[in-house]
Amino acid sequence: MTAFKKSPWVIHYDASSCNGCDIEVLACLMPKFDVERFGIINTGNPKHADIFLVTGSVNVQNAPVVRNIYAQMPEPKVVVAIGICGTSGGIFRECYNVLGGIDTVIPVDVYVPGCAARPEAIIDGVVRALDVLEEKRRFMNSSADSVGGGFMINRANQKDIPEILALQKIAYRSEAELYGDDSVPALGQTMEQITADFDRMIFIKAVVNGKIIGSIRGFRDGDTARISRVAVHPYFQRKGLATRLIKQIEQEVGDVRIYEAFTGHQSLRNLHLYEKMGYRQIRTEPFTPTVNWVYLQKERT
Repeated sequence: MTAFKKSPWVIHYDASSCNGCDIEVLACLMPKFDVERFGIINTGNPKHADIFLVTGSVNVQNAPVVRNIYAQMPEPKVVVAIGICGTSGGIFRECYNVLGGIDTVIPVDVYVPGCAARPEAIIDGVVRALDVLEEKRRFMNSSADSVGGGFMINRANQKDIPEILALQKIAYRSEAELYGDDSVPALGQTMEQITADFDRMIFIKAVVNGKIIGSIRGFRDGDTARISRVAVHPYFQRKGLATRLIKQIEQEVGDVRIYEAFTGHQSLRNLHLYEKMGYRQIRTEPFTPTVNWVYLQKERT
């Protein structure tokens, strides 16, 4: 974590501010305050950022952008809401198209109030964000150490739906980037849709330290078990968790003759995983101009 503390990278987004807070953020980078002497660098690529600085209130138009930037940032990450508009919506809170502060669309870790927020307060907020970042890193490391045998896999319940949906959108972001297509169904699924799935499917979850880090779902269709949406948090991938989730759902669906799953044609890791577990490709169907679904089956032994 020493490297993070000595060189945190931040990304700044102006949600809809009056530019007062934005000017103060820029002032932090100027010679008078010179945050770069602490190793703090402003980057334009969310994949390189550790801390997300957001100014202004969230409205209907920019909410998807805020979510998209947040989703592309690697774990662990910290969000800092700057200014009274960013923390609560400010004087624009009651406007017809304003949703409120940043925490209405993404989780916020540090709040820096002010109108406009002073550079000293912004720098202090970033310093506090480093403590939060270190705490998250420590938690993720301890959780990763326990994945070898210390996590639990069991059926999900109704209360788990929001957390499973959030995990799904994090886990499948890499698929959208792989195909250059945000229409991947897992990313566009709504709370109502996943709730409907929960009523007709079996949901399995993997839990570490009280947090859901993996999930899978499936249902029985005659003598066939249809398996879908294997989701593992990026930080816990390549640790055998997906294999255990698939084995668990195969047991839970009951006495069937065939197990069937599908994935994208360029998702080589998924294809390799299924084939390693005895599945074989049976057909390919087009979904969008950039995505073809590859269906795989395995007979129960």
